[in-house]
Amino acid sequence: MPGTGFRGTLTSPKVDLMVDMGHPFLNLTVDGFLKIGTVGAAKTAVEETYDIFKKGSFSKHKFEHSLKKMCKEGVYWGTIAGVYVGMEYGAERICGTRNWKTAMIGGALTGALVSAATKSNRDKIVMDAITGGAVATAAKFLNYLT
Repeated sequence: MPGTGFRGTLTSPKVDLMVDMGHPFLNLTVDGFLKIGTVGAAKTAVEETYDIFKKGSFSKHKFEHSLKKMCKEGVYWGTIAGVYVGMEYGAERICGTRNWKTAMIGGALTGALVSAATKSNRDKIVMDAITGGAVATAAKFLNYLT
């Protein structure tokens, strides 16, 4: 019985930018900030482009608003990533190993710090720490699969 199918591979571009700040902690933190900050800015750029096409209008004001939003999101995503990478690196140095446990610790500390920085209540800080630890652990497990 004849059939049709699709076969192919999907590869992502390799972007390797490393800024030498003189210390591995700073290098990893800045690298995480730049890479994930770029992802956050790109996400916002796509959302804003979709919004422009959906509404069918474009203006200088909308363009300026989109640029500000891209910068804000890029800095926010980059900051979260930089804090996470720094926390995970610190946990790795203390534990002497790199595994899912250090990812969980880094994620939990990041979730708690970001939540505390936004003046959340104690319960919200704990919930954000649990969420950060869970997301970081899941990401580490996904890295083991690939």
